[in-house]
Amino acid sequence: MTTLVSAPVAPLLDRLFDEADAASPLASPAFAALSDDQRHRLMRSKEDYRELYANLKDYALPVSRETGRLLYMLGRATRAKSIVEFGTSFGLSTLHLASALRDNGGGRLITSEFEPAKIARARENLVAGGLADLVEFREGDALQTLAVQLPEKVDLLLLDGAKSLYRDILDLVESRLRPGAVIVADNSDYCPEYRDHVGSIANGYITMPFGDDVELSIWLG
Repeated sequence: MTTLVSAPVAPLLDRLFDEADAASPLASPAFAALSDDQRHRLMRSKEDYRELYANLKDYALPVSRETGRLLYMLGRATRAKSIVEFGTSFGLSTLHLASALRDNGGGRLITSEFEPAKIARARENLVAGGLADLVEFREGDALQTLAVQLPEKVDLLLLDGAKSLYRDILDLVESRLRPGAVIVADNSDYCPEYRDHVGSIANGYITMPFGDDVELSIWLG
C-alpha cells in the first residue's frame, strides 16, 4: 500500500476534496459580481493578486483530483527528495507531494503561502495526514520567501499560487532545478510570459499541456 491510497491520507483527501467541491470560490462576493473579463484581468494582474487571494482566503482553491494524482506519480517517478511548492492553500496538493516524499524514503517539501489562515489550515491537514515532518511552511509573499535558502537541487516545482507570478517564481528557482526536474503549472494560461519561457527549448525546457488546466515541463539543464 502507498501512503496516498491508505489511511490516514486517503480518507483525509476525500473529505477535503468534497469540502472544496461544496464551497466554490465563484460563490464568493469577490468573484460573483465580476464579469468573465474582469476575473481574467484580476488573475493576470501583478498589482492586485494579494487583494484577490485575501478575499478568497476561506476557499481551498485546490488542484483537481487528477492533478493531485499526477503530482504524486511525478514525485515517485522522479524519486524526488526536494520539492518546492508555490501556493499552499489548504494543503491538498501538499499532501500529494509529501506522500510521494514519504514513499520515496523521505525528503523536504518547501511550500509558500501568504495567507496566515491558510497556512494554519494546511498545517493541521498535514499533521492529520502524518506528513508534517516532511514539510517546511513559509508564510509570506513567495517573491521573498522563495528567494532565500532553497535546496541546492530541486527535483519538482509546483506553481499553483498567484498565476501572474509564475515566471517570477520560476526565475527564483530555476538555477536550483536539477537536470530532468519537473515543473507543474496549474492554470498557466493566465501567465503568457511563463508559457512563452518554458515553451522555448532554447530556454532549456520541453513542455506540453496536460488536461485542460496544467502545463507540464521538464528542465533539461
